[in-house]
Order: sequence, then structure tokens, then C-alpha cells
Amino acid sequence: MDFHHLPVLLNECLDGLKIRPDGVYLDCTLGGAGHSSEILKRLQTGTLIGIDRDADAIEAATARLQAVDSPARFATLRGNFHDAPALLRDAGLDGGLDGVLIDLGVSSHQLDVRERGFSYHDDAPLDMRMDQSQALSAREIVNTWSEDALNRILRDYAEEKWARQIARVICDRRRNAPIERTAQLVDIVDAAIPKKFRQGDGSHPARRTFQALRIAVNDELEPLEPALRALSGLLNPGGRLCVITFHSLEDRIVKNTFRNLADPCTCPKSFPVCVCGKKPTVKLITRKPVTASAEELEQNPRSRSASLRIVEKL
Repeated sequence: MDFHHLPVLLNECLDGLKIRPDGVYLDCTLGGAGHSSEILKRLQTGTLIGIDRDADAIEAATARLQAVDSPARFATLRGNFHDAPALLRDAGLDGGLDGVLIDLGVSSHQLDVRERGFSYHDDAPLDMRMDQSQALSAREIVNTWSEDALNRILRDYAEEKWARQIARVICDRRRNAPIERTAQLVDIVDAAIPKKFRQGDGSHPARRTFQALRIAVNDELEPLEPALRALSGLLNPGGRLCVITFHSLEDRIVKNTFRNLADPCTCPKSFPVCVCGKKPTVKLITRKPVTASAEELEQNPRSRSASLRIVEKL
């Protein structure tokens, strides 16, 4: 299976993790093992653990990691990184971690395999499930959710200015026939947004709609903050948590969670000393997000929206 994936901000992640040859590292979004294979190369007596909810990713990543020339051991676990503590515990791998990486982007494989229904560039069945064993798909959302619910996810998950109009056209079209394919959805967005109001940045008018549906299908935002807190709690002192985001909603959650972990005090600023007793558990390594270099942007245009934030366990 060709699970091609260009790892985004690879060198920045490797530097950010401060990899020790004897350390234990967790890649929460294994994908094509682009990041993980490079982490594994730097381990000697350490351990690499990879998690992914996509069965195709687990199969391809396992094969890629087996081909890496490294004496270190690795394990791949199928599941959602939101459930990482339980997955690690059930696998007997619940010791402390020296580094955690989360890449919140959709893999190149998922975007490029048209049958997965993630892309607005190809006509394919409306799907967008990262875990194809789950029941909820984009098709079900588009054809069964109310206009208000559709408006909410388009507004909240993609900051789509034309959310209400798009939701209304979806509901109008599905009264005549089910909306089964990505091309139908693209046509709906095209009909809902007046051409004179299209963004002038060259982005596809359906990009935000597809983003919102993907987030809703895969429940990407709601569990993110508690997952970040849980994962930071698994780190050994000095261990680092690196998170790559691809849109402002994700980045805002990561930024605010990291800031709260680094400064949890709730005392009024006028208090001379802290009396709430809440102590920081991490320190910020990046106060501003790290972004792709001009060289990487040229090689991998999908890295243009990537932002990396890093904290270190105290």
C-alpha cells in the first residue's frame, strides 16, 4: 500500500522533541510514519509508540518502521489519540514519556485517495471518515442534520461567513434527492456564495465547508483540550509536547491550553502573592508558532498553513 505523506515541519519537530537515544516517544498521529521513521532512526535503546485511527495508516506505517535501521523497539496502536492514556495502559506501555508529537493535519494519502471523500478537487462519495469503521460520515451529516446544525458547524468549525446560506441550499437540494458525492456539495457551495463575494486569496470556495464537515465527522475539536492536558501529564520532567495545527481554531485551542498549563494561577492580578495554589506544570518553549521555511513551502505547499507549538514538562 502506498501511504505517501510528506512530514510537515520535520526538522523543527525533531529539534523540538530533543530526542534522547534512550527515550520513549509517542507519535499521536502516525499517518505514513514520516515523522516517526525519523524519530526511530535517532533512538538506540529507546521506544517509539505510534497511534492512528486509520487502519491503512497503521498497516503502511508498520511496514515503513520495520524497514528503519534502528535497534530501538516500536509499537503501533490503532485508536484515537484523545484516548491515548487508555490505549497505552491497555498495551502495557503506560510508563512516562520523554516526548509527544501531534500532527493534526489530514495525511496526503487521505487527501489524495479520492474514495475517502476528503477533497473538493475530485468527485467521490461523501465520506471523510479517518476511521472507516465508525458509522458517522459526511454523507449522513449532509443528508440528516437540521439546517441549524449545519449552520452551526459551518460557522463554528470553519468560520464560514456564508454558513446559513450554504446550510439552506443543502436542505433545499436534499429534498429532491440525497447528496451523495463531493461534486454535489461543491456545486451547492458554488450556488450559495455569490461570485462577487468570493475571497480574493485564491482559495477554493468549498474549502471551509469541507473543513467543517471533516472536523464534525471526526470530532476533532471538542476533545482536543482534555487530550492535551492528559498527554502533558504523561510526560517525564523535561519531556516535550509538540503540536502541529493547520487552522486557527485548532491553534487557538493549543495556544490557550498551553498558556493555562504554563500559568494556571487564577488569583487577581492585584494580589501580591498567589493564594489559589495552582502551579505551572509546563513551560512554553515557543511563545509564537513555528512555521514552514521558504524551502519547505516550495517543496510541500500543504505546509503553508502549518503552525508548531511546543511546551516542556517541569
